Amino acid sequence: MPQITELKKEFTKRFGGSEDGIRVFHAPGRVNLIGEHTDYNGGAVFPAALTFGTTLLIRPRGDLQLGLASTNFPVSSTISARGLTFKEEDDWLNYPKAVVWELARRGIDLSVGYDLLYHGEIPNGAGLSSSASIEVVTAYALLRMEGKKTDPVEIAVWSQHAENEFVGVKCGIMDQFAVANGKKDHAIHLNCDTLEYELVPFRSGDYRLVIGNTNKRRGLVDSKYNERRSQCEQAVRELRAAFPELKLLGQLTLAEFEANKSLIGDETVRRRARHVVEEIDRVKQSIDVLKRGDLAAFGSLMNASHDSLRDLYEVTGPELDAMVDAARAVPGVLGSRMTGAGFGGCTISLVHGQSVDRFIEEVGRKYETATGLKPDFYVCDIGDGVREWEGEA
Repeated sequence: MPQITELKKEFTKRFGGSEDGIRVFHAPGRVNLIGEHTDYNGGAVFPAALTFGTTLLIRPRGDLQLGLASTNFPVSSTISARGLTFKEEDDWLNYPKAVVWELARRGIDLSVGYDLLYHGEIPNGAGLSSSASIEVVTAYALLRMEGKKTDPVEIAVWSQHAENEFVGVKCGIMDQFAVANGKKDHAIHLNCDTLEYELVPFRSGDYRLVIGNTNKRRGLVDSKYNERRSQCEQAVRELRAAFPELKLLGQLTLAEFEANKSLIGDETVRRRARHVVEEIDRVKQSIDVLKRGDLAAFGSLMNASHDSLRDLYEVTGPELDAMVDAARAVPGVLGSRMTGAGFGGCTISLVHGQSVDRFIEEVGRKYETATGLKPDFYVCDIGDGVREWEGEA
């Protein structure tokens, strides 16, 4: 978290006036601990909010204009709060614009204009949800400023819709949901279809979560994502010979899949379906072992998740595999897996506190030797969802 004092000085430098009336809000980034490529198959995911994210300073202004600026990006603008449209050249500004557009669509027109300064600590392109963090903090702050109710589930749904329809990115609900509803030292067991969720204690004790950014551009994600979705849909169609009402793979138990997997004619499609059904089962097991405080068992489930994503779903790629292999060789690592869509992006590892420095040094060196890419590492704690800062950081 940055020094609020410095950000307030930056705010008045950008927008003029005094520091009176500036309010400060924060939304975290997120990481998915386990449950990958399950969301669109009607299964559960298991994300957690992080302690770093996006800080927003906001102050009302006398007209119906929005002053938008960031400490991270050069693009800034002052625009009307009415009649907003997506513009490619507006870059990151399209995310707060999308939220204002969405609020208006829901019958919440802003009564005044606002100046907004964003400060992001989430590495851009790391797959830790900087866009969802911007959307959720904007929605929460504007609703608070306007004296409206702030329901975190509603905020997540509205932010997702804004990104889907205004920005044109067909993301799922997990990112916005975790950012809005996260709780310190808890992960979120979320059913992406029903939005039923449970906060599950994540007592890491002497262990830390370490995110490793491969810094590999994820060029294959969109085409492979669509291919995997299509293969899962094919599996469902063929399994309907036994389950006529089946709509999503997530409706099957592991036992039901095992008894009927031969109905899936194509061996590759069968492997894709196996990953999904087993991964959903791993999420359920994760909740049980974490409620017992068994971190070693959770680490084993993380390892099994990555191996399945590598061998059955085939979405890891050489960079993620190299980082995970190097991570698992370090003493004090309970588990390591890719997190996110795959083909680049990040890994998440559960590392003993005394091994963290060694982990960063050894994994960094081995990964760079194997791939020629220099990784970044972030030692993380699980934090709260979106909120207003009441005092100095």
